[in-house]
Amino acid sequence: MCGVRMRKFSGRAESRVGVDGARGDVTVRRFHEGDVEAVLAISAESREAANWSRESYEKLAIDEGASAFVVEVDGKISGFSVGRQVKDQAEVLNMAVRADHRHKGEGSALLSAVLDEFGLRGAKNVYLEVRESNTRAISFYERHGFSRSGRRKGYYRAPDEAAVTMERKLTAPIG
Repeated sequence: MCGVRMRKFSGRAESRVGVDGARGDVTVRRFHEGDVEAVLAISAESREAANWSRESYEKLAIDEGASAFVVEVDGKISGFSVGRQVKDQAEVLNMAVRADHRHKGEGSALLSAVLDEFGLRGAKNVYLEVRESNTRAISFYERHGFSRSGRRKGYYRAPDEAAVTMERKLTAPIG
């Protein structure tokens, strides 16, 4: 799983994870209001991530229905993931890791946290969209059990681009 050693996310506020090659203490925890600035900065440097407004992230921080997490290395936020769920269907809406922290397992830890929470909440299927040109992200999600399920022409703007739709079936949580 991309070099990540992680116990199942328990839904608690914080989970320390072992990430191979990490330079320090790595923690995945819930997103909160104080994280908005860091998340905006990561989003701005991540051309592939959805470009959300400050207001969107501020609302997300108080939305109890959202599944939003950040990963910290030595207390500094290096990535985030955001998802939502309606009944047994869930969606990963946005995810990014700072460029200098990629390929170290932090993205895998974030994805595991959001998928674990979806599973604990009873989701059966998880969906997402990826820019068609973002072959690294498509490969990342395929390595984590997602399969391509379709294509949406003209889905993204600036630049205009198709989206590859992907889906993953979840199994019932153990325990």
